[in-house]
Amino acid sequence: MRIGSILENQNIEKRIAITPEIVKKYTSIGCEIFLSKKYGTHLGVGDDVYSNLGAKIIDHNNEILSSSDVIVQLGMLSEDKSSQLRENQTLIGVLNPYDNQETLKNLSKKKINVFSLELLPRITRAQSMDILSSQANLAGYKAVIESFANFEKAIPMMMTAAGTIPAAKVLVVGAGVAGLQAIATAKRMGAIVFATDVRIASKEQVESLGGKFLTVEGSENLETEGGYAKEATDDFKQKQEELLAETLKKIDIVICTALIPGKKAPLIIKNNMIENMQVGSVIYDLAAIQGGNTALTEVDKIVEKNGIKIMGESNILNKLPVSASNLYAKNVFNFVDNLIDKENKKININLEDEIIQKTLIK
Repeated sequence: MRIGSILENQNIEKRIAITPEIVKKYTSIGCEIFLSKKYGTHLGVGDDVYSNLGAKIIDHNNEILSSSDVIVQLGMLSEDKSSQLRENQTLIGVLNPYDNQETLKNLSKKKINVFSLELLPRITRAQSMDILSSQANLAGYKAVIESFANFEKAIPMMMTAAGTIPAAKVLVVGAGVAGLQAIATAKRMGAIVFATDVRIASKEQVESLGGKFLTVEGSENLETEGGYAKEATDDFKQKQEELLAETLKKIDIVICTALIPGKKAPLIIKNNMIENMQVGSVIYDLAAIQGGNTALTEVDKIVEKNGIKIMGESNILNKLPVSASNLYAKNVFNFVDNLIDKENKKININLEDEIIQKTLIK
């Protein structure tokens, strides 16, 4: 069984899908690893490190793409690269099926097995493969660090002979994996943390981390069976807007994490709310790439409005590529391990397995 991976476009993606530690795991289950030249150099891992572990370093990407049984990547292959794939190969990654429908249709016509890992079901057996959780955890942490770096005051309360500096007040919008990590990180650094979410079940999680949960009066639980947030009703949106508008007047830092899978990010913080915030406040929008949770978010820019900074990046994990790659590579290995029939050393697409059935794009 040949597992291949080529370097992503470095301008967009610095993470890698196979780390040295994971090469050992693949070889232990009888797989051969094929990687492109300088695959991990930008992360401080030379080709010799991979070679010494048994991976084969190949000069040409086309050779890897055409000869591997399984291709593991971060994102979707470009058109010219996906055209190199042949019948019965398997492509695994975070393939964003909502935006890449045409490419996926073409791959399906070529009888290529395509698995998109963001479609994993939220079941216990899939936790070790859950790329959304592992990556969102890091994103929530880094969003707080980036916000604090751009906030021009101290975060924890400080009592000095010259007077007391009050603790910064942080609001986390959306208490999923990224939001909960943002709450935990902000609390560890001494901030007073508030959070809001459309899923009532998240109240207990927020409070267990020391945050104060802001509840919309008479709100319904807007959670899908899979554990994701679903779109709110107009009545809920109106009540949430009023609560947020009042809360934001006394908040120093806002971390936005609200996303709906496959849809544009919900617009939560409107222009008039931003205008009423304190000068020097910072908003970090993790939903920037999907349209943003604020009215002023621009991807990869710091927008300044009335002394308030609004930040949002296309890929915040490019600032933590080593940690993010380590977790992602483990997630992918666990998925591949579940996919392989080890006795016959081939891919076994068992549609009775919920993990395989839900992630396979037909």
